[in-house]
Amino acid sequence: MTRLPYGRFCDEVVAQTDLMRGVVTGADLSATVPTTPDWTLSQLLRHVGGNLRSLEQAVRTGAAVTEPERQVPDHGGPPGDDPAAIDAWLAEAAARAAQTLGGAGPDAEAQIWQVRWPTAAWARRAAHDLVVHRADAAGAVGTGYTVAGDLAADAVDEFLDLLGNPQVAASAPDPGGPDPVGTVHLHATDAGPGLEAEWLVELGSPGFTWRHAHEKATVAVRAPLADLLRVVTRR
Repeated sequence: MTRLPYGRFCDEVVAQTDLMRGVVTGADLSATVPTTPDWTLSQLLRHVGGNLRSLEQAVRTGAAVTEPERQVPDHGGPPGDDPAAIDAWLAEAAARAAQTLGGAGPDAEAQIWQVRWPTAAWARRAAHDLVVHRADAAGAVGTGYTVAGDLAADAVDEFLDLLGNPQVAASAPDPGGPDPVGTVHLHATDAGPGLEAEWLVELGSPGFTWRHAHEKATVAVRAPLADLLRVVTRR
């Protein structure tokens, strides 16, 4: 259960996009992104902008967007690789998504691929997708990466929720092999007062469960929140 208000996530769609735009300003957009090695920085930005435009369309029209690349005409980004054009296109995508989400409110529904969620869940997903992809961009250009504590903690919650969501699991490819077993304790070392920033993940067969807890585990990971988020999301 998220602890942050809907409006915060709508605002973060623009704020995190702006931070990402700042990270890549002046960068070589043909550079490979180490944490997503099949992509260049340009492709990462196009992916982010395409996701935002797909979400905006799904919320605005109420129609399922089952093939975003085909259904959103400018999903792939502006023509060519002009950094200024990509930057403007990305800024517009964020602004449109945030405005449409804000106007719809948290209780509408939207569907992308096979996943149909309330807009509250989609706004949260969009904000945290940007938080994580900003880490990709930061790693590609070799700059620092920070995230507000409450946002980073909720991003870990949301990522664990996402992995355990039956709709998401049903639409994901089967990784094959046996399911891992054991427990993992995640412990943020820089959490402020009142912020739940410890997690116990119990791996089973199949799937897993998680809860906020401070308990001994098979594996323990201790790190500042931003670094812990990067570890959990393999960034």
